[in-house]
Amino acid sequence: MGGCLWNIFAIMSIAVACAAACAQEPVTVLRWDFEEIVGEQNVQALPAEWIASSKEGIAVERTEQGGRCLHVWVDAATGPGSRNIRYRLPVDKLRGQRVRVNALVRAKGVSQPPKPWNGIKCMLRIESGGEIQWPQQNLPGGDFDWRPIQFVVAVPDDCQQVDLIVGLENVTGDAWFDNIAVEVIPKKKLSSNHKEVFKGHNLPRLRGAMIGPHVTNADLLEFGNVWKANHIRWQLIWNGFPHSPADSATLDEYRQWLDGALKRLEAALPVCREAGILVTVDLHTPPGGRNEASECRIFHDREFQKAFIDIWEDIARRFADSDVVWGYDLVNEPVEGMVPDGLMNWQRLAEETARRVRAIDQKHAIIIEPAPWGSPSSIALLDPIDVPGVVYSVHMYVPHAFTHQGVYDNPVGIVYPGTIDGKWYDRNTLRKVLEPVRRFQEENGVHIYIGEFSAIRWAPADSACQYLKDCIEIFEEYGWDWAYHAFREWDGWSVEHGPDRNDRNRTATPTDRALLLRSWYAENVKPQFSDKKKD
Repeated sequence: MGGCLWNIFAIMSIAVACAAACAQEPVTVLRWDFEEIVGEQNVQALPAEWIASSKEGIAVERTEQGGRCLHVWVDAATGPGSRNIRYRLPVDKLRGQRVRVNALVRAKGVSQPPKPWNGIKCMLRIESGGEIQWPQQNLPGGDFDWRPIQFVVAVPDDCQQVDLIVGLENVTGDAWFDNIAVEVIPKKKLSSNHKEVFKGHNLPRLRGAMIGPHVTNADLLEFGNVWKANHIRWQLIWNGFPHSPADSATLDEYRQWLDGALKRLEAALPVCREAGILVTVDLHTPPGGRNEASECRIFHDREFQKAFIDIWEDIARRFADSDVVWGYDLVNEPVEGMVPDGLMNWQRLAEETARRVRAIDQKHAIIIEPAPWGSPSSIALLDPIDVPGVVYSVHMYVPHAFTHQGVYDNPVGIVYPGTIDGKWYDRNTLRKVLEPVRRFQEENGVHIYIGEFSAIRWAPADSACQYLKDCIEIFEEYGWDWAYHAFREWDGWSVEHGPDRNDRNRTATPTDRALLLRSWYAENVKPQFSDKKKD
């Protein structure tokens, strides 16, 4: 296992302090406060770069303080509609950069958005590689006074076009916008004098799977001793994802559920020892659960945020002496939404929680996924954490239309390799998808853990097997630990089930996907546990 990390803490802290002192300031690409307008009620007086979608329902007006702002409205009598202005940003300044968008927004009588991403819009439209992204900060309807909004996005290296869009979408009501700014923000890099990358284990590779909450002792023994896996990601999950009973539960109810889930994990650790399996403790369901937009409520409620830190301190005390536990995955696929003043965003909360855990447990890996959703592209939004012994994790489901076909009514019949959503996907494309992760690894000297990856079992022909094969070979080339999603959980992801989605029984003979995983598990080296049990 990892051993004590305090001997490198001082070196890392000094290095990071020096790096922070030399950090570059944000570079402003656009700053607009609507003051350079001649006349009133004249949106057409905006510079030519600002393009209005309509001459109606858009105006530049005086604020109560005497300045100017943009007013966008859709009358309730006309029914829900969309109006906006857009600004073409200089793409040459944005390619491969982290970009922060800030604005002040006020609302009056805005109807409830039909989808969380509708309503008041302050977003970017990013076109790259034949794909379009629409990053934004979701905003509520109703009435609210001037409030700051902010979001950060990673602009791809091959970006062709970036537009800033502000206005209303599929709603009625009034919204005002002011002090709009777009900035390129520098990336923080950790540098230190220690040369060894922390993995939290001394094995060549962790190769295993996420397991379902109802896995049995016999399942664990079979997975370790027959399949030869040396790792599992143990979900602390409360009856579903992304939504669960935690969404509406009190903290007492949540803690009661979590205590039961942790007791079950504790009871399974001796079995994992017997199976030669190291365990990741994955907080799949955080306190407060998620809201309608699947944003984690730990970012919106002080009580849940405090409970999150307290819970991880409790978990660290519980498993600090275990040599079967490999690491602590702080939260599965975090999504922030709009973080109120006085609360920590994921960058700050992850670092504070990691510090608290490290003060109690100096041995186990602390695993951090980027927001939003732990995706490969999101890691470009995360700064490395100034705490020793951190491993960084992403989940690989790109292209989602392929991996999740037939899930949530998604279309089926999508083949890999092939053209998916108008873009060709093969191993080279997957390598490009994972490039931000590889770059983060090399720039910061950190270890990478693929906490989930999968393809639905009813993908056509051998598509699922080919996708998994390409993913694993890239992971192996880069030296990343990995966990397949999932072993004996929902049968849609099961490699023990065949391509007929209506057949819920395991196949009599191994599938091509099962043979693929087992061929890699056969390469595993098992952990050597001490004679004295610490479970």
